[in-house]
Amino acid sequence: MGMTITEKILAKSAGKDKVKAGDLVDAKIDVVMCHDVTTPPAITMLVEKGIDKVFDPEKIVVTPDHFQPAKDIKSAELHKRLDDWAKRQKIKYYYKIGRAGVCHALLPEQGHIRPGEVIVGGDSHTCTYGAFAAFSTGIGSTDTAAAIATGQLWFKVPASMKFVLNGSLGHGVYSKDVILAVIARIGTDGALYRAMEFVGPALAEMSMEARMTITNMAIEAGAKSGIIGFDDITKQYLDEHLRDKKEYTVFKSDSDAEYIATETFDCSTIEPMVALPHLPSGGVPVGQCAGMKMDQAYIGSCTNGRIEDLRIAATILKGKQVAIRTLIVSATPVIWKRAKDEGLFDIFYDAGCVISAPTCGACLGGFMGILAEGEKCISTTNRNFVGRMGHPKSEVYLTSPATAAASAVEGKITDPRNFL
Repeated sequence: MGMTITEKILAKSAGKDKVKAGDLVDAKIDVVMCHDVTTPPAITMLVEKGIDKVFDPEKIVVTPDHFQPAKDIKSAELHKRLDDWAKRQKIKYYYKIGRAGVCHALLPEQGHIRPGEVIVGGDSHTCTYGAFAAFSTGIGSTDTAAAIATGQLWFKVPASMKFVLNGSLGHGVYSKDVILAVIARIGTDGALYRAMEFVGPALAEMSMEARMTITNMAIEAGAKSGIIGFDDITKQYLDEHLRDKKEYTVFKSDSDAEYIATETFDCSTIEPMVALPHLPSGGVPVGQCAGMKMDQAYIGSCTNGRIEDLRIAATILKGKQVAIRTLIVSATPVIWKRAKDEGLFDIFYDAGCVISAPTCGACLGGFMGILAEGEKCISTTNRNFVGRMGHPKSEVYLTSPATAAASAVEGKITDPRNFL
């Protein structure tokens, strides 16, 4: 029996010739992502144990993002602790305020993600990096402490599920709609502790930015990781972004690899989707909820705050006025500057949008756009749990940037194809 791409990566990292689903392995970590919420507690744990070192200051990437710029004294103190620690440990890749960005957009953009590697981070959406044929998963503060001190963690090798994406995306349909359709079918526990491996011809038409949207939301189906195989599109992105370490190892699944389940989708039949409150699995075609009034539109986050997403939104918003408050949040400073230089900010400004610095703020209900009681937000983020973006009695509706932009113009849930 052959091995999946996930099994091959973990076998290499553990120094083994072969592993299978269910095996426990002690894996070497190639990259640890650290941000301002989960890393300070990890630092405290290490200090309490008398440990004030890191396994490799060049394999740890640090950026404040959840509460940056600091929203209050407590978040400022988190930033100070992170800053002091990063300087003390001489962390090579420390993105300070001004160069800080939403972590899962920042790391690929800055060339820290390579195929065949094991990447962990103290954030559930670390599975984003699987778009680069890497094993990538979120961990808690305790495991973050262990990872930054030792460079190793143990894993149970996850069983793999295969998701075959056939056909081509229709007009006004995007990768966000695809992953919402996938989660709507299998549910929020449909891939519990499994590796979601995406294959099929529809992927060949997707950019790396679009693919990252898909793997980003693997955790919303309960998955341990999401992963997409290496191809020419992956290589082109890496050729443009990798700087310090350009070599990498490419693995692919064997033809006789074992999958616990296979799900097949005809992407040509997928319509613009809306995930209704209060689960990401509540996805329905936009026509089933069109006309529902909204109070806010949010375009940004680690799921859809990249330049491609902003361009899509700008295409719809150009020459129009938004009917509800609309927040545009670039995921990184590089994306922010690019959007400005391309004239997208002029479009957003003329349409009446709020243009924010890079931050995770509103997505997790922290600041910069949280909701009041009874308010409804159409959002390009990845979660719509109760109270996710503010008041427990607010509601979040998950969509693509196109659907969010069209809905912002109309002030109600709107099919983006009406504007395209």
